[in-house]
Amino acid sequence: MKYTDLTPEVGEVYRPTSALVFYEDSNRYNPQSYVEYLHLDSNGNPTSAQPLTLDQAQALAKTLTCQKEQAQAFLIPKGIIPRRVLHLSHKGEGQAVWYSHKGEGQAVWYSKAQKKQLFFASSLAIESKEVSIPPLLWKATPKSLWIYALAKNQKPHLNTPLCYAPFFNVYENGNVCMGSVQVDERKPSCLEDFITQWEDYFFNSYFSHQLGSYPITKIPLITLWQELTQSNKPFPCELLNPNHLTLQQIL
Repeated sequence: MKYTDLTPEVGEVYRPTSALVFYEDSNRYNPQSYVEYLHLDSNGNPTSAQPLTLDQAQALAKTLTCQKEQAQAFLIPKGIIPRRVLHLSHKGEGQAVWYSHKGEGQAVWYSKAQKKQLFFASSLAIESKEVSIPPLLWKATPKSLWIYALAKNQKPHLNTPLCYAPFFNVYENGNVCMGSVQVDERKPSCLEDFITQWEDYFFNSYFSHQLGSYPITKIPLITLWQELTQSNKPFPCELLNPNHLTLQQIL
């Protein structure tokens, strides 16, 4: 028999500490049940048993209820949907499910031109500081992020052409290489927290290298950021290069 190691899918290693065993008599019409609580040692072997207490049953019920509520909250806004959200995709019967190894559910939003603190690896010889960035289009699932640039500082529509995001660590298709960033893809999140979390992951990581040889900007990317960090100028959107995609094509 062939076994599959599921550890990479789970992410963290969980060790069994206890187990419940359900007993039932042979009465077909009115069976009587009994639940036993087993303590497990470090190897997962049972060491002692006791009847399930009321406190233990209530704690279990509370945990299951909280997990269900958290899962149902994924991509659900706290109030009115934020104006910069462009598209939501849920999985399930009217509810969104936060975690699956297939990564169900996604959000697409945009951000206007602004100043952000950026961090660059020392090998790039670019100063880490607050600098102007262009308007951006974001797309995220629980485990992956894509980012694109916008030529105009306004809300995009379905036919809005997209540009390559002028950042290091981004593939030609817009997918972001998160490197050593620990993305907690199993953490339930409302819509606002989901957006904040992904933007924080992106801007708080170190930009280190260019992925591929595609024409990200009209001048070398390293030159662009060296010049921007040495000035206080707005981001020059005229230097962005189109990636021949529209908003509709990435939904």
